[in-house]
Amino acid sequence: MLAELKVESTLTDKYQTTMPGVVRKALGLKKRDRISYTILPEGDVLLSRVSDTADDPALGAFLTFLAQDISQNPGHIRGLDAPLRAKLSELVDGVDLDLEAALSPEEE
Repeated sequence: MLAELKVESTLTDKYQTTMPGVVRKALGLKKRDRISYTILPEGDVLLSRVSDTADDPALGAFLTFLAQDISQNPGHIRGLDAPLRAKLSELVDGVDLDLEAALSPEEE
C-alpha cells in the first residue's frame, strides 16, 4: 500500500497558489493543463487532471462513488480467487488488445 503524502501551499491575496511540484508530478501536469476539483460529501476535495477526451458523466459519477466507497470501506477490497481468475483468463484467451490504440467510432 502506498504511503500517504501531505503537502501544503499558501493562498495569495487573490486566492491563487502555486501547486507543489510533487503534486504536479503525481498528476502528470504540464503548463496550461487543466485541473478538476471534485467536492466530496464529507467536505474533502479531490484534485485531478482534466483529460483531453470527453468525460462520460455516468462513468465519472460511478468512479467518484467507487473512490468514496474504497476510502470509507478499505476492508471490502479483496483479491480475486483462483477460480474467478481462471474464468477471466479463459474469457480473454486469444484476444489481442492495444491499450494505446484509439477507439474507432461505432458504425450505425
